[in-house]
Amino acid sequence: MEIAVNNLSDLPLVAQQLLKFAGNEKILIFDGDMGAGKTTFIKTFCQVLGVHDVVSSPTYSIVNEYDSPTGQVYHFDFYRIKDIQEAFDLGYEEYFYGGGMCLIEWPEKVAELLPDHFIKTEITIMDENRRVFNFSKV
Repeated sequence: MEIAVNNLSDLPLVAQQLLKFAGNEKILIFDGDMGAGKTTFIKTFCQVLGVHDVVSSPTYSIVNEYDSPTGQVYHFDFYRIKDIQEAFDLGYEEYFYGGGMCLIEWPEKVAELLPDHFIKTEITIMDENRRVFNFSKV
């Protein structure tokens, strides 16, 4: 599924489409260049999930945890991990296989740890304001 976005006000609709597309899948990965808007989109996605907390980038903490009406939401940013052992030390299994919604930025850093099935969201920069979102089931 591909959706073009021309401004930030389009993001809630894209987030609703992703939620519908994901169905029962709880692992969602987000690919895109630095500055593509992964964290910005995840903030909007969390709002659609009903998260009332302030959603921020977990760049330094690696994972932020939020409550939603449908359960726990875990937002990961693996950009700064130096090796896969850091994911093991974090206890990734409890998050990935614990039944909560996992939203993962920089998934290529932990590719060998990802479950067999997940939803992939690719964000492509078209210009300063335009992005293209591609959703796929892996």
